[in-house]
Amino acid sequence: MTDSEQQRGLVFFLLYLLVFPRLNGWLQRLLMGDAESMAAEANVVYYGFLFVMVLFIFWGFLKKDFAELLDWLPENLFSVAVAFLAAGGLHVAVSALPFPVGDPISVQYAQEFRVAPGPTLALVLLLIPLVEETLFRGLLYGGLRNYSRPIALAATTVVYALSLVWRYALERSDPRYLLLAILYLPMAAALTWCYDRGGSVWSCVALHGAVNGMILFLAL
Repeated sequence: MTDSEQQRGLVFFLLYLLVFPRLNGWLQRLLMGDAESMAAEANVVYYGFLFVMVLFIFWGFLKKDFAELLDWLPENLFSVAVAFLAAGGLHVAVSALPFPVGDPISVQYAQEFRVAPGPTLALVLLLIPLVEETLFRGLLYGGLRNYSRPIALAATTVVYALSLVWRYALERSDPRYLLLAILYLPMAAALTWCYDRGGSVWSCVALHGAVNGMILFLAL
């Protein structure tokens, strides 16, 4: 990733974490009220916007990484397969732990799929994986790895797991939701390992989509 991509990407990453989710929630409440049947379509529009921004900011990186995928296809396929088995098995095992609150992510996936299956599949299998993998694995892990691979692995895994649940703790004023980050640590670690082992963010996109599909299937 070039220096200019890293600089623009860091600004976008901070907006993605701190500003865009609140803006998206405010716009949905303003435009739709309590129309839950429109939630999946609205999220597709939201992540579609993020998708376009990611392509605009990281086009050179994504194109280079796609070439890496083709050049090292067996290694990337192996990484995806091993990481999926590990992440899937550990996610099911950790799900059996007695968390004090339910997982709102899997519930949301299931609810949105029942009312809008097509948009929900586009969201969980493609849009979310491409946006998040470019930011967390490509930008965050790729940047930190230049200084220390173990620190990069640990930091990216923890930050990603927390990023999935922290807004629920804030929105519901319940810090117990932060404990759900434990549920997503296996997925976060597997995605980061897959990127480090395979060398292409596109293999992480495929793995992320597969894990999201598993979570949706189990929720249904």
